[in-house]
Amino acid sequence: MAMSNTDQNPVFKTPKGLSERTVREISAEKGEPDWMLEKRLSAYKLFLKLPMPSFGPDLSQLNFDNLTYYIKSSEKKARSWEDVPQYIKDTFDKLGIPQAERKFLAGVEAQFESEAVYQGLKKEWAEKGIIFTDSDTAVKEYPEIIKKHFGTIVPASDNKFAALNTAVWSGGTFLFIPKNVKIDIPVQAYFRINAQAFGQFERTLIICEEGSKIHYMEGCTAPIYSEASLHAAVVECIAKPNSHLRYTTIQNWSTNIYNLVTKRAFAYENAFVEWVDGNMGSLVNMKYPAVHLKGKGAKADFLSIAYAGENQYQDAGARAIHEAENTTSIINSKNIAKNGGTTSFRGTVRFSENAKNAKSSVKCDALLLDSDSRNLTTPLLISNEFNSNIFHEAKVGKISDEHLFYLMNRGLSESEVTSLIVLGFVDEFMKELPLEYAVEFNRLVQLEVDKKMG
Repeated sequence: MAMSNTDQNPVFKTPKGLSERTVREISAEKGEPDWMLEKRLSAYKLFLKLPMPSFGPDLSQLNFDNLTYYIKSSEKKARSWEDVPQYIKDTFDKLGIPQAERKFLAGVEAQFESEAVYQGLKKEWAEKGIIFTDSDTAVKEYPEIIKKHFGTIVPASDNKFAALNTAVWSGGTFLFIPKNVKIDIPVQAYFRINAQAFGQFERTLIICEEGSKIHYMEGCTAPIYSEASLHAAVVECIAKPNSHLRYTTIQNWSTNIYNLVTKRAFAYENAFVEWVDGNMGSLVNMKYPAVHLKGKGAKADFLSIAYAGENQYQDAGARAIHEAENTTSIINSKNIAKNGGTTSFRGTVRFSENAKNAKSSVKCDALLLDSDSRNLTTPLLISNEFNSNIFHEAKVGKISDEHLFYLMNRGLSESEVTSLIVLGFVDEFMKELPLEYAVEFNRLVQLEVDKKMG
C-alpha cells in the first residue's frame, strides 16, 4: 500500500455556519444533479423550523454556527498526526491497532493497508450483482435507484438532525443486494477506501432484494478522532420479502462528539432485520435503531450495549413498530455506567390495529460500577391490537462490596474482578461479533474499567 506523508490543505472547505449558500456550495462541489440539490434545500428549510429534541440529554451547548459542514480532503492527510490527542494514541497502542490503521481512524490518512483486500472482495461481489460503494458515487452512477429510495425511510421531516443530514450529507455507504443473493462473510465499511467514508454527516442506504441475505458492519472499537463536535448520520434500510439483513455497528467516537443519528429499517413479509449496536465513547450519544415491521411474519432483533464513563451520557435504545400480523420483535439492551457516567434505555414498541398475533419482548439490564453513576429507563409500550403480547423486563444491578471482597481475597485485584463481572455482563453481545472484533472489544472494555480504578 502506498501511504502519503505529505501535509496538504483540504481541496475545498465551507466557512463555519449553515446557510442556503453553504448547501448550494456543497452540492455544486460534488457536481450533483438538480433533484439532489432540491432535496438539500428543502431539508435546510425544515431544519430551520424543526425544534430540538425535547427529551434526553441536554443539547444546549451544541452551537450550529460554530461547525464546518463540509471539508473535501485530498487523498493526502489533511492534518498532522501530532494533532491527535495523546489519550487516543495510547488507546490505539493498548488495543494493538496497526500503525497504518491508527492514522486512518484518526483522520490523518485517507488510505490504509486493506486496499488490496477490498479490491478483491469488490470484484467477487460485483460478479454476484452486489453494488457496494460510497453514497456520493451512487448518486452519479445509480441515480434512478437513489432517487427512488432516498429519504423514503427517514424523511427530512422526521427530526431536526435528519433534516440537517439531508441538507449537508456527505459520504456513507450504498449497498444493494440482488434477489436471492446470499453472502456469508460480513461486508465491512471499514474496507472501503474513501476519504469521506467517516464524514460527519454520512448517508447510508441499504437495499436487500427478495430472498437475499447480508451482514453489514461499520466502525470499529478504536476511537475515531474528530475535531468537529457533531456527528449526525442517517441510515435507511429496506428488507424486502424473505430477506435477512444484519447491521452491526461498533463506534467509539472521541469524547468531544455529540453523536446524534437516525437509523431505520422497513421489513416486509417474512423479512428479518437484526441490529447489533455498540455505543462507546462520545460526549453525548442519542441513537435508537428502529424497524417498521410492515409485512406479515416480519421479525426484528435488537441487541445493544452502551458504556458511559466520566462526563458521558449514553441515551440509547430501540424502536419496533408492528404494522402487520404475526410480526415479532426482541429488544435486548445492556447498559454500563462508571465514574459518574449516565446511561439511559429509551425503547418504543407499538402495535397498530393490523398487528394481530404480534409479539414483542423487551429486556433492559443496567450495571452501575459506582455510586456516582446512574441509569434511566424510559419504555414506551403502545398496543392498538388486543390479540398481541408485549413482555417488558428491566433490571439495575451494582457490584456489591461482598463480591469484591470475596474475589479479591482469592488473589484478584479490584480491576480484575470488575473486568470479569463486566465481561460476563456483556458476553451475549460479544458472542455476536466476529472474532477479531470481539477480541478488540474485550480489550477496550478492560481499558475502560481500568480508568480511575484503584
